[in-house]
Amino acid sequence: MTKIYTKGGDNGTTSLCGGVRIRKDDVHIEVCGALDELNAHIGLLVSLLLDGRINQMSEDSCGKIASFLRQLQSVLFVIGGFVASGRVQQPADLSAVAYRTKEIEDFIDLVELNLPPQHCFVLPGGVLVAVQSHICRTVCRRLERRMTTLSECVAIPDEMQAFINRLSDYFFVLSRYLNIHGGNDEKTWGNTCR
Repeated sequence: MTKIYTKGGDNGTTSLCGGVRIRKDDVHIEVCGALDELNAHIGLLVSLLLDGRINQMSEDSCGKIASFLRQLQSVLFVIGGFVASGRVQQPADLSAVAYRTKEIEDFIDLVELNLPPQHCFVLPGGVLVAVQSHICRTVCRRLERRMTTLSECVAIPDEMQAFINRLSDYFFVLSRYLNIHGGNDEKTWGNTCR
């Protein structure tokens, strides 16, 4: 039986996919960690959506959002594979990343038509599933910052950068959508954002 632990990382190093040993605080590992954390938070968001406790949303609507989130999780694995490989060449499946980015934009555009205008900063809160979407947004923003740092030494494909940037916007709009459909009025910070 193969054991889950190897003891190879006991000295504070780990391996990229190609076998190159690097420190566990290397920017490659920081990005992989943020990707993993975001993916886990999305998994929780999916579970909350499928739990079916959103007042004014049908089970079908929750299921469609959950299905789309799972597709986005797959894209995060594509990005993680690129980062963990330590390679500088472009991955073959960038068109799939760009396609999902366009789907995110389409969702945002459609949902924003039915959201009240935003003139103040939205305080994270409301129904549990919306709060989890806000957490996904903040982890996604940290991921974006770590990827920007990584881009100083590795050429990150534009499609991946755009996907992560749009993904955080998606989670913001989704949180507003979920609060409204959860019967929760948005709480705002009194100062204007315009």
